[in-house]
Amino acid sequence: MEFSLNTGQDYIELIKLLKVCGAADTGSEAKALVEDEMVVVNGEVELRKRYKVRKKDKIEVNGLIIDVV
Repeated sequence: MEFSLNTGQDYIELIKLLKVCGAADTGSEAKALVEDEMVVVNGEVELRKRYKVRKKDKIEVNGLIIDVV
């Protein structure tokens, strides 16, 4: 899936992206995914909940692939 970064900023926080894209229903669920090392950003496991996701980043979680454009 593609996510278009139109927030008025040049990034979106990782846990917010997970909620917006439907990978998590709540903020606490999104945080748990990160804490449980289930989120991969650009091929590396990401442990920072507030990681700044920017254009061209690729997020993988539970079989869902999110390309940020």
